[in-house]
Formats: sequence, structure tokens, C-alpha cells
Amino acid sequence: MEECECKKTVRTEEEKRDIEVRLNRIIGQMNGIKRMVEEDRYCGDVLIQLSAVDRALKSLTSLVLGRHMHTCLVKDIQNGSMESIDELMELFKRFQ
Repeated sequence: MEECECKKTVRTEEEKRDIEVRLNRIIGQMNGIKRMVEEDRYCGDVLIQLSAVDRALKSLTSLVLGRHMHTCLVKDIQNGSMESIDELMELFKRFQ
């Protein structure tokens, strides 16, 4: 599906599953980091795990942003709305 209406994105079941799997993995990693801190684990080990979560979040962000560009942005431009470009620029600023 390639629909964005009223700031709502319709995703396929496969896309939802992919995002959910990634989010569950990130949540599991964060819970692991929390346990590491509670167990007074070495800072370097905690930082390595934080780095892994950071990479996983960036990967998920890229996935969602890419999907947004290929669907919502393209649809808006085809419909003559250029406001989505400004919105996209603001999104890019958030992730720098």
C-alpha cells in the first residue's frame, strides 16, 4: 500500500512485522543494558551495547524514512503539494 492521508501511513502487514521485530529486538537490547547497569557491569561493555542499540535505531529510522520518501513524499508531490519537502527537511535536521 502506498497511502498517506491526513498524516496517517498505511503499512502492509509485512512492513508492520518488520518494524515490530526490529523494535522488539531494540527493547530487548535496552532491557539487557538496564540489567548490565544494575549488575555494575564494566562501562566499556555497557557502551558497546549502547552503540549496538544506536545502530539498530539508526537502521530502523532509515527504513521508516526511506519508506516515507518513496510513498508519502512522492504522493504529495504528484498531488502538487510541496509542503512535504519542508517536512522532510525538518525530519533530516532531527536525525543529524
